[in-house]
Amino acid sequence: MTDEAMEVRDASAGYALQADRPMVPEGYRDTEIGIIPEDWEVSAVRQKGEVLAGKALAVNAPGEQRPYLRTKNVLDGRIDTADVLKMPMTDEQFRQFQIRNGDVLLNEGQSLGLVGRCAIYKDEYPEPCAIQNALLRFRARSGICENFAAYLFRHCQQTGIFSRISLQTTSVAHLGSTRFGRLRLAWPTEVEQRAIATALSDADELLETLDRLIAKKRDIKQATMQQLLTGETRLPGFVGEWEEKEFDEVLERINGKRHQVQASDYQSIGIYPVIDQGKEAVVGFSDASDRLFECPYGGVIIFGDHTCIVKFVNYDFIIGADGTQVVKAKKGQITRFYAYCLQYSGVEQTGYNRHFKHLRDKRFVVPSGEEQIAIASALSALDNEIEALEKRRAKTVALKQAMMQELLTGRTRLI
Repeated sequence: MTDEAMEVRDASAGYALQADRPMVPEGYRDTEIGIIPEDWEVSAVRQKGEVLAGKALAVNAPGEQRPYLRTKNVLDGRIDTADVLKMPMTDEQFRQFQIRNGDVLLNEGQSLGLVGRCAIYKDEYPEPCAIQNALLRFRARSGICENFAAYLFRHCQQTGIFSRISLQTTSVAHLGSTRFGRLRLAWPTEVEQRAIATALSDADELLETLDRLIAKKRDIKQATMQQLLTGETRLPGFVGEWEEKEFDEVLERINGKRHQVQASDYQSIGIYPVIDQGKEAVVGFSDASDRLFECPYGGVIIFGDHTCIVKFVNYDFIIGADGTQVVKAKKGQITRFYAYCLQYSGVEQTGYNRHFKHLRDKRFVVPSGEEQIAIASALSALDNEIEALEKRRAKTVALKQAMMQELLTGRTRLI
């Protein structure tokens, strides 16, 4: 098969071609990969930049120990150099596989959903560095904006184009330098490339700002928990000694067996939320009205018998799979206050074991019910601020995804 035929075949794998083509708007043209602006071109990736697979790992090979990046170091849109390994390379090999500022690095071998995950290298590592063969290097040619190329490749990864052209093995999908290099994509002029990259970069900067704000708010909450839950700082109007209490004096376990569904019964869409011992606030949904747990006034604590994760819930739900323990405060005590106590200083996990017995051994030093309410309200206000920022971030992510779809396909033009 000729290279030209191979390119057409690979493009068909990358794009979902339809038999019935839509009408072509004015200023656009129909191509093998779909409708694009008239002044855009369809070209193979290798025509727009040099594509290179990294060096195969060889621990006992000749040469000097040199640092290299691998899949663990290349995340979605950023490079993480916290864990960089070394392997022997000759001077010639190191020159061949070395990376430089502006190179786009892609995961060559990954799970099917993550294959092709990429980021631009911006000299994050303090010394010269190479790449292992689990990564691909795209080095843009003249007239190609590397930031645009990175966004285009991220779009290919997120929309499944890379996964469709990858070679799937038992557990790993391989993008392959040849398949990647032959992939035909739509490329605007350099001026429009830079305009698109700038718009998407502005969205990324907003996300980074929100991430910093969220991290700052979480740090403030952690410091506030330390001050308020230990009595180090008292809220205005409260005095008096705190009392030491055993678990059974202040909390009680609710038998939720009849409100429980198995993990195999979780639905992606349903009437009632399902809450289990995992990290997610809601793990799934269910329509089983006969299993609905009506949350008591004041809420309940969800404790992961295996995970030791603590969550506060104040709405009706269905209890998830085995290990999800439900606890509430006794009369005169405030459930949400104890949820914060357990989030701040809970039970240490000891592997996949049962931990509720250790929770029942806990002792609490607590204030009056009125002060518990005040402390829980102060911490809840911080939670609300964090939640508002997280919702704003989620909306920004959705907006950026829509922008990528519009700008990288030419549906919306910036110039």
